[in-house]
Amino acid sequence: MSAPGQAGGVRRWLRPAAQTTYERIFGTVYVGLMTNVLLAAACAPLLAALAILRDPWASWPFFLALSPLCAPALTGAFACFAALGEPGAAVVLRPFLTGYRRGGGRAALVWAGGAAAVAVLAIDTAAVWRTGWGPALVPFFATAAGLVIAVTVALLTLLAEGEPVRLRACLYLVARRWYLAALNVAALGLAVTVVLARPVLGVLLLGAPLLYLVWATTRFVLAPLLPAHPQR
Repeated sequence: MSAPGQAGGVRRWLRPAAQTTYERIFGTVYVGLMTNVLLAAACAPLLAALAILRDPWASWPFFLALSPLCAPALTGAFACFAALGEPGAAVVLRPFLTGYRRGGGRAALVWAGGAAAVAVLAIDTAAVWRTGWGPALVPFFATAAGLVIAVTVALLTLLAEGEPVRLRACLYLVARRWYLAALNVAALGLAVTVVLARPVLGVLLLGAPLLYLVWATTRFVLAPLLPAHPQR
């Protein structure tokens, strides 16, 4: 390429971006930060308990019973992510409240069922661990727990979109794309680890980025169940 051509290419790369590009970037950052704040407010009882108790694992039944409070908050966050493509996407409170109400009690029931199933699998793992054949069953229990978590998130995603709960279809789609489900479980595991270590700070810093990854991946997995244009 000639020198004038190279100079023209450099000028094109260095040319300032359009104003709409900057507005979209800052709007996305704003939505992420405000979603974190709303998540922290909606999950305040759980975060307060985590901040007070030094060893959450020792009181896991209490946190298991309290955790369904987070389910409507997740559907609210998912609704905020879905609204990013709309005009005026920097609006956060309205889509969050819409998703929160849309999920509501059904989201809490789905979460409670998933949490109970994971708890049973964890107890079974601890019970068979000390037996001679126990370690051979650990991969089964871990896979089953990961599947339960991924299907629970898929059901919450459907609720956030205003779609009916379709357990069998979600189970099939999640199992078909198991590698994406594993990615979601890893992201959620990282989020839980950070929140257990620093409850409020973890939600305010990493809540939206990790949940957006989980939501986008899950929505791709559930594409056959969702309309071509997401319901806002």
